Amino acid sequence: MNQIDQKPHAILFPYPLQGHVIPFVNLAIKLASNGFTITFVNTQSVHYQISKARLENGVEGDDLFSSARKLGLDIRDVTIYDGFPIDFDRSLNHDKYFEAILNDFGSHVDELVENLVLSNPPPNILVADTFYIWPSTIAKKYNLVNVSYWTEPALVLSVYYHLDLLRQNGHYDCIDKRQDVIDYIPGVKAIKPTDLASYLQSNDTKMVANRIIHRAIFTDVKKAEYIICNTVQQLESETIAALQEKQPVYAIGPLFSPGFTKSSVKTSLWSESDCTNWLDAKPCGSVIYVSFGSYAHTTKQNIMEIARGLVVSEVNFLWVLRPDIVSSEETDYLPIGYEEFIKDRGLIVPWCCQTAVISHPAVGGFLTHCGWNSILESIWCSVPFICFPLLTDQFTNRKIVVDDWKIGINLCDKESITRDEVSEKVKLLLRGKVAEEMKQQIKKVRKTLEDAVAINGSSQVNFTKFIDDLKSKIPKKNVVALESEAQQLNR
Repeated sequence: MNQIDQKPHAILFPYPLQGHVIPFVNLAIKLASNGFTITFVNTQSVHYQISKARLENGVEGDDLFSSARKLGLDIRDVTIYDGFPIDFDRSLNHDKYFEAILNDFGSHVDELVENLVLSNPPPNILVADTFYIWPSTIAKKYNLVNVSYWTEPALVLSVYYHLDLLRQNGHYDCIDKRQDVIDYIPGVKAIKPTDLASYLQSNDTKMVANRIIHRAIFTDVKKAEYIICNTVQQLESETIAALQEKQPVYAIGPLFSPGFTKSSVKTSLWSESDCTNWLDAKPCGSVIYVSFGSYAHTTKQNIMEIARGLVVSEVNFLWVLRPDIVSSEETDYLPIGYEEFIKDRGLIVPWCCQTAVISHPAVGGFLTHCGWNSILESIWCSVPFICFPLLTDQFTNRKIVVDDWKIGINLCDKESITRDEVSEKVKLLLRGKVAEEMKQQIKKVRKTLEDAVAINGSSQVNFTKFIDDLKSKIPKKNVVALESEAQQLNR
C-alpha cells in the first residue's frame, strides 16, 4: 500500500485505570465505525483483570474486542508489560507503581510501537491518554500524528494547563498558599482553592501524581497536534474556547458505546452482580445508588457513618462496596450484622454494571465520588447527585455539578461525615421540592448532551472535523517520512 494513500490506523493507549479505559474503549469503537484500524493497548494487568471478570460473568475468551470485530470493526487487542507481575497489588503500592509508570513505562511503549509499525496497515496515529509523559517523543520517533485524549472536564485540563499561573499567584507549590478565589485562568470563571483537584490542594507537590501532572499535562500535552475531550462544547464553551487559542481542541463527548447500558465490550475490572431482580421489586425513583468508583479509597469511619446514615434515612439503597474501598489489607469495615439488618431495603454488592443500574426506573439518586464517567452516565439517565469527592478531579467535578449545573448537592463540606448528614441529604435528594427541582434541571442538562451527539450536534460536528483534520495530517506525515528515507538512502 502506498504510504500516502494509507488507511488510518490509530494506536490507543489508555491510562491503566478503569475510569480511563472506559472512554478509550468508546473512542475505539467510534473511530473503528468511521473506517479506522485500531490497535488498543491495555497493560497486561488491566487486561487480565477484565478478562477474569468477563469469565466470571460467563463471557468466554480474553479478546476484549471479539464481539466488536463480529460487527465488522477492525480493532486489535494488544497488551503491554507495565513493569510488575500480574499479582502485584497496584492499589496498595500506589506510589511505587506510578513511579514506574512515570519513569520506566515509556521504554516498554517504545518497544511495542517499534513492533507495531511492521503491522498491516502500519499505524500512523498515536492516541494517548493525556496523563502520559511520553507521547510527543514516541510520536516524533515513529512519525505518528500525536493526539492527546483528555477523559475529564475541560475545566480540569485548563487548570492543569496553567500550573505556572497558579504558582505565580501563590495558589500552588507555595509555603503560604493563598486561600482567595482563583480568577485569572483563561476561560475559567472564579474557582475556590478547595475546588481544585486534590493534588493541587496538597502541600506536598513532590508526590508522584504531581510530577506526572507537571510533565504530562503542563508540558507534554502542549506538543500534541490535536487534543480531544470527553465533554460537551455548550457545557464548557468558555473554557474550550480559551484552550483552542493555544491548540486544536475538539469537544466530542459524551462518548458512550452503542446501546449504552448493554455494551458489547466489557470493561469492568471485577465480576458484575446482576441487580435487576432486586431493583424490579422497588417503586419508581425510590432507590439511592451508592458507589465510589473503581479506584479511590475512603476511611473505615466514613463507611460506617454512611452505613448508619442509610439506615436512619429509611430509604431503599443499592450500595457498591469494593472489597478494597478502605484498603487491600482491611476488608472488615461494616457494622457487625449490617447486611442481615438491612436486607429488606438494602442491597450491597462488590461491583455491578453501573449503567444498567442507573438507567433502571427504580433509581432516583446517586451518592457518588464524582468520577467524570459516572457524572456523564448519570446525567444521561436523568439521575441527580449527592457528591462525595475523594480524589483528584472529583473535587472540581463536584463544583461543576453542584455550583455550575445545579444538578446535585454536597454530602458535606468537611473531611469527616456524619450519619445524620447522610440521612438528611439522601431524603432531600429523593423527596420533596428540592428533589423535583433537581430532576427538572438534570433533564435540561441531559437535553444538552442529547443535542450534542445528534447528527448535526456540536460533538458530532466536532468529531467529524477532527477526523477530517486527522486524515489530512497523515499524508503530510507520510511525505516527511518518505523524504527522510530518501535522504538516508542518498547518504
